[in-house]
Amino acid sequence: MKFGKVENPGSVDFVLPPDHPDSKKVLARSKGNKPKVCVNVGCAKWNRTDLKGFYPRGTKDELAYYATQFNSIELNATFYNIPSINQVETWRNKTPDDFRFFPKITNSISHYKRLINVGELVEDYCFKISNFNPKLGMVFLQLHDNFSYKDFDRLRGFLTKFPPGIPLAVELRNKEWFSDEKISSELYSLLEENETANIIVDTAGRRDMLHMRLTTPTAFVRYVGANHPTDYSRLDDWVERVGVWIENGLENLYFFVHQNLEKESPLLSAYFISKLNEKYSLNVRGPRQGSLL
Repeated sequence: MKFGKVENPGSVDFVLPPDHPDSKKVLARSKGNKPKVCVNVGCAKWNRTDLKGFYPRGTKDELAYYATQFNSIELNATFYNIPSINQVETWRNKTPDDFRFFPKITNSISHYKRLINVGELVEDYCFKISNFNPKLGMVFLQLHDNFSYKDFDRLRGFLTKFPPGIPLAVELRNKEWFSDEKISSELYSLLEENETANIIVDTAGRRDMLHMRLTTPTAFVRYVGANHPTDYSRLDDWVERVGVWIENGLENLYFFVHQNLEKESPLLSAYFISKLNEKYSLNVRGPRQGSLL
């Protein structure tokens, strides 16, 4: 994942910013509604080309094996084409009951049409994706870097008309959304009103996207490692931050690990899972200790 890549990761201040004060207010509304936080941690891809060294020799079905090691996948394949029902069912049937898919909304909706006159496409996408049930975690909309505040009405129309019953998260990349407090406030109110999760991105070159503002009791985090020793210490910081959110009422954590060069994503994911389980007495499914070495 090249997004947010920098030449010298060691020069970046990777300290997590303070939690956004309004996140606590959002979590307080649901505090006590669930006995325990639901945690899904995984990688962004399952193919052997990207996850080199992850699959044992002789592995015939990459997704089937991947799903024995992790409980979720950030599904980027759906960004390029709306999958057929048969394809969705094939993916679904290769995975265990506790596995969850988090598909990205197709780029014909987000990038080419830029949310204009996309009603039929959205209905088709959601109809196809709904066939993941009960293994559908949450779909997410990633917008182009140049999708800015001038396009606010498009985003509002999209969210208000999005089919009910399909959990949705949004990733905004234009710096204007985060640099202007008035714009940010308007955005966060819109996401809250439409029960849409606000994706947090942790990547070296775009620290502005580390806004720490939750708009639902779900934290959806896309973590991009820089292929640097700090990848692990950054995850330690995230373990601590997740604990604060859990204490304040977090219901769901969806955490997906990328790297600028996909060399250690499974190792990083497994590390994060083990730290969460150890510190918060969770039972998030992940690879056995040492199985990825």
